[in-house]
Amino acid sequence: MESVATWLATNGDLFWTWVVLPIVVLLGLYLTIRSGVVQFRLFPEMFRTLGDRTPRDANGEPQSVSAFQAFTISAASRVGTGNIAGVATAIAVGGPGAVFWMWLMAFIGAASAFAESTLAQLFKVRDRDGFRGGPAYYMQRGLNARWLGVIFAVILIVCFPIAFSSLQANTIAAALDGAVASATGGSAPAWLPWVAGVVVALLTALVVFGGVRRIAHVTQAVVPLMALAYLLIGLAVVAVSWERIPQAVGTIFSDAFGYNEVVGAAFGYIVLTGIKRGMFSNEAGLGSAPNAGASAAVTHPVKQGLVQSLGVYFDTFLICSITAFIILTAVPDLAGAPVGLELTQIALVGALGDWSLLALAVIIFLLAFSSIIGNYYYGEASIEFISTRRSVLMGYRAFVVIAVLVGSVLSADVVWSFADAAMGFMALTNLVALALLSGIVFALLKDYQRQRRAGRDPVFTRDLLPGVSGIECWQDELSVTGPLEVPHRR
Repeated sequence: MESVATWLATNGDLFWTWVVLPIVVLLGLYLTIRSGVVQFRLFPEMFRTLGDRTPRDANGEPQSVSAFQAFTISAASRVGTGNIAGVATAIAVGGPGAVFWMWLMAFIGAASAFAESTLAQLFKVRDRDGFRGGPAYYMQRGLNARWLGVIFAVILIVCFPIAFSSLQANTIAAALDGAVASATGGSAPAWLPWVAGVVVALLTALVVFGGVRRIAHVTQAVVPLMALAYLLIGLAVVAVSWERIPQAVGTIFSDAFGYNEVVGAAFGYIVLTGIKRGMFSNEAGLGSAPNAGASAAVTHPVKQGLVQSLGVYFDTFLICSITAFIILTAVPDLAGAPVGLELTQIALVGALGDWSLLALAVIIFLLAFSSIIGNYYYGEASIEFISTRRSVLMGYRAFVVIAVLVGSVLSADVVWSFADAAMGFMALTNLVALALLSGIVFALLKDYQRQRRAGRDPVFTRDLLPGVSGIECWQDELSVTGPLEVPHRR
């Protein structure tokens, strides 16, 4: 098993270095320049659209989930073990400089996130819960390439609801194991991961069998709570070690452009580690968040593109940075530092004491469980793209629950390496489609800005893009905005 993990890690790094990385960077820069740096220029708009009124149907019911609920579904998947164990791994193997490249790629990647979620909104379709869509849908409807959409959907199902959710469950079990071992002064019982796995699997089943609206309600409650809790923990650590903050910031920038003697990481590996771990965490350009973005009921596709760009910033500049400063202020000497979750645990214990392990275990549970729910939803959108048979969907739900249980007790090494490879293929497929459809994104952005300059709350209808086929929704302004008044009910 160890040799398999080594083979996957080695070849995965080569694939990312020579294939995925250049495309991620070049396309992100292209979208940034052609859009006029939309991710910076329209930053205030991101917050305005986040609180938009949800259009309603003829019965006065929301057409689908709100812009904020779609944001929390995507944030639920983004904000997970990648923000704690993933950032710790990046720092341990790539040095503090990896954090700089995570930041830089989050900014560039926000343009890719904008483009993919804008396209997902444009080519979304109606279903029993509201709307669904994502890269598979804009590959079929925008590129007339259903075969490519099916390939992407299969890769996403393998990557997110199976591999990544298994990792989230594994991290929950590991955090609980560490907390129990610290509390008892010995090793945790061997059956503990199984108990953790059963509990998480049951909770997952309760949510995923309830449909997208239950997912939206759960994530709307959990995501702000977990972000606030982790923010408070991070601020407590930084307050204890406040005098080390200038040194930590200086190390992040100085190590970003050179060789790190402590961890033995060369410049290229520092860059690769930062970008790969950053992409795992914020998912910009990966093609996962658009599945949540497409589910929102908004009046213009660009609105959800802006909201999902904000999601990248929320994940990387807030949550990931908290982990980075927890580690770099509490553990300034990284020589011989452990990789992954254990490094974050050591930093917390050193700064706040043993009680922080239990607090971290609770936070990780919230982070990881919400990621499992978000990952599940991405897979559901892909399953329904491949087949609309109810039996297929129910079988998928059962399989996800089993994957969560099994992931709690497996070694994470092979799964991490396999997930990295799947993530690379998934990003590559999505980015090719983004490049081919980018002209539509710029046309939508131009229309949005034209309406804003005219003092309007932008509303899109498909007649505004007469040369684009495959658009199912956006028939007319009334169907997009919904009735102005809720009809009287007898």
